Amino acid sequence: MSDLGPVSPGYAADAAWLNRWRLRPDGDARTTASSRLMPVHTWAGEPAMLKLSRLEEERRGGQLMIALHGNGVARVLRHDGRAVLLERATGERDLVAMVRAGADDEATRVVCAVGERLHGASEEVLALRPPPPLVELPTWFRELFERADDLEPFHRHGAAIADALLEDARDRVVLHGDLHHGNVLDFGERGWLAIDPKGLVGERGFDYANLLCNPSHERALEPGRLERQLAVVVDATGIERARMLDWLVAWCALSSTWFAIDDDPGHAGSSAAIGRLALSLR
Repeated sequence: MSDLGPVSPGYAADAAWLNRWRLRPDGDARTTASSRLMPVHTWAGEPAMLKLSRLEEERRGGQLMIALHGNGVARVLRHDGRAVLLERATGERDLVAMVRAGADDEATRVVCAVGERLHGASEEVLALRPPPPLVELPTWFRELFERADDLEPFHRHGAAIADALLEDARDRVVLHGDLHHGNVLDFGERGWLAIDPKGLVGERGFDYANLLCNPSHERALEPGRLERQLAVVVDATGIERARMLDWLVAWCALSSTWFAIDDDPGHAGSSAAIGRLALSLR
């Protein structure tokens, strides 16, 4: 047993990073499809999260967080290759719980404010030499364009809208890429901050589309809910209503495509249903 505390058996990589960075475990590690996460305390007693990325997408997101220096995102305390040590969210507030408690509008505004703060750091991030490795939106939409004709008419319609948006791109900023209630956490005195960015670059409206599909597809499809939260997003960001609806349709077509690829017809169908509802509001 290490003098740093108990380590999950069978995970030598955990012990190596704990020892290298003088960290003490503060809970059980968990493994996701994309990374391994362990709550820890630093040598100085600061709560942190050790993240070991398993995918290139996660490593790219970590590099964006480093470049952002805590602007709208959790601070990176240390990093080395696939490993990052992040400040840990210790606040008690939770956006999903806020929605359930009836504060849906407030939760949407919180996510929008975090997005605006992150986007506001774009000039500094994009001026770095070398810049962080970011994916352009046309590349991110590639699978929709490749597969739209093999899916439903909605996907072809969504692909056409996405193509038009990308041809007439505006407001190019650094994008989180997966901005929603579950990826914006309470960091106490530091306020609300984002975690787990995808590391994209493109028009800022893209970042708010997924928000309108969350915290669940069922919630998004409740009567009148999409119209109301769309109005909140438009008011909070200043994005044109029609433009925001177009990004929502494009996002839903892409998201539905990904679910179809993953053989998840339930979520593929509900993503498309949100997109069709957005089309009816255009």
